[in-house]
Amino acid sequence: MRKLLEISHSICALRMAQVTNVKLSNGKEMPLIGLGTWKSKPGQVLEAVKVAIDIGYRHIDCALAYQNETEVGQAIKAKIDDKTIKREDIFVTSKLWNTFHRREKEGAELFPKNEKGEMLTENIDFKETWKGMEEVYEKGLVKSIGLSNFNSEQINTILSICKVKPVVLQVECHPYLNQNKLIELCAKHDIAVTAYSPLGSPDRPWVKPDEPSVMADPRIKQLAEKYNKSPAQILLRFNVQRKVIVIPKSVTEVI
Repeated sequence: MRKLLEISHSICALRMAQVTNVKLSNGKEMPLIGLGTWKSKPGQVLEAVKVAIDIGYRHIDCALAYQNETEVGQAIKAKIDDKTIKREDIFVTSKLWNTFHRREKEGAELFPKNEKGEMLTENIDFKETWKGMEEVYEKGLVKSIGLSNFNSEQINTILSICKVKPVVLQVECHPYLNQNKLIELCAKHDIAVTAYSPLGSPDRPWVKPDEPSVMADPRIKQLAEKYNKSPAQILLRFNVQRKVIVIPKSVTEVI
């Protein structure tokens, strides 16, 4: 599990520096390094999460759309049952997919169409969705609520209408997409930032054939050689030293 082992080395270093958690604006603490499970095939996640917990991970990122929440839950339960962890030790992040953004509506009502069959996407109001998130939070069904893939304008819109402020924003973030302005805005409003795809996203569907890979970037390789680290560790450090939470994915178990 090369990536998992490399990331575990970073966890050890961070523990020594006593900066393993980020304190959220609601007082909860979120581990600075977590395990991402996006694009993990069914059957892979169960063992990956178990191994991750065994080597020290206490933050697991999943989503309904990833179709792996059941496996994540099974892995966490197994580690609780064998006394490796307690439930309160683990921070689990999940996300509400776009087709569930309307409260008390389902099926065709979620995305109404005009007479031509075209989606009326402008009718989908994320402010209404946030109100639903606030209700879930106020009922104690979740410990924290946040945003994913929101731009500055959308974040400001939520801040203008919210009763419960988002504590975290999750976006793609790495040296090729540093998100500096977005991170600055979030810092101003005490919103933590989580970076998904911190090692780049060369397998995304819209990637161009000649697009460079951040993992193979000569400058990253040069830094890795200089500091006797792997490119993955350099990329993780890029975000971690800015107190940006990272959730790299790994499902392999052996080198």
